[in-house]
Amino acid sequence: MNLSYWEIKSWLSNIDFTIIGSGIVGLNCALSLREKFPKSKILILEKGVLPSGASTKNAGFACFGSVSEILDDLKTHSVDEVFSIIKKRTQGLKLLRKLLGDNKIDYKQYGGYEIFPKKNPELFENSMTKLNEVNSLLNPLFSKDVFEIKNNFFGFDNVLNKVILNSHEGQIDTGKMMKSLIEKVRKKNISILNNVKVNSFIENNNCVELITDNFSFITTKLFIATNGFSNRFLNEKLKPARAQVLITKPINGLSIKGTFHFDKGYYYFRNIHNRILMGGGRNLDFKNEETDEFGLNENIHTELEILLKKIILPKTKVEIDYKWSGIMGIGNKKTAIVKAISHNVFCGIRLGGMGVAIGSIIGNELAQKIK
Repeated sequence: MNLSYWEIKSWLSNIDFTIIGSGIVGLNCALSLREKFPKSKILILEKGVLPSGASTKNAGFACFGSVSEILDDLKTHSVDEVFSIIKKRTQGLKLLRKLLGDNKIDYKQYGGYEIFPKKNPELFENSMTKLNEVNSLLNPLFSKDVFEIKNNFFGFDNVLNKVILNSHEGQIDTGKMMKSLIEKVRKKNISILNNVKVNSFIENNNCVELITDNFSFITTKLFIATNGFSNRFLNEKLKPARAQVLITKPINGLSIKGTFHFDKGYYYFRNIHNRILMGGGRNLDFKNEETDEFGLNENIHTELEILLKKIILPKTKVEIDYKWSGIMGIGNKKTAIVKAISHNVFCGIRLGGMGVAIGSIIGNELAQKIK
């Protein structure tokens, strides 16, 4: 790119901190850096026209895990690890709400419900048997039982007539959340450059050179907040995971309110603007969905539509309005990776599909890596 003196001087000179990724983590990292270093020059680079990844493409669940998901995590994590993971999720949600305010993110606490298929009653029996165990685990965080068994009054078909309710769970408008975050960042005199793809970086003694598609420049410190795309820059224990999502056209008289988990959290749906938003199904095709390339998996979307019409709205004619995919970062552990890669390079990645819950707190922790 043929940059002018003015462009170089105003945007790409004397940069103290550069953040790759304008998602939840990157924006919160920038805000924390501004608070800690009020006179610093901070630049955020985003490869998309809008924030790319999961931050603007998620389902907007303000949640911290269903019963069956928590029980599944206890198979691969210690009790202390699971408690720590859920504690961070609850703290992160409180931080997000405090930072932006419930009105700015359209937060609604309608509760979260886990539903169970009739063809797999063992999953419900196991969850019910261990419900006290999970509630005891979370009692220090909430001082009361989190999960309780309720009757299924939603009119769902082919599922058991009992559900497990988490009254603490809520939902947000993802678009409003990200717009509010971006506005807050810009008001703090932090620059965001969109459509800038970083190809590589070279670390020198006291700085880092970033090479993009169109130009290169020098920054003192570099923060990588690209989550599911991080393998393009780093060699960490992370796998990209693509998530498929759809949303219906408006449905007259839709009475369903809340967030819903199905099959250990592999499927999920919620109400939004008289529509049903539904996502998941990655367990149907783990291999092809382990990618950082956007795209629709038609086999998964076919299954999502079957579940939508046979279970969620069996007596209602529905039409699909939009389909999309988002890219998450996962690993063999549910803990995020927040660390110094070197003296000048840091990362906050592997949010495990819980970006809404922990993105704010991970961004803050990433900024605190600078002493």
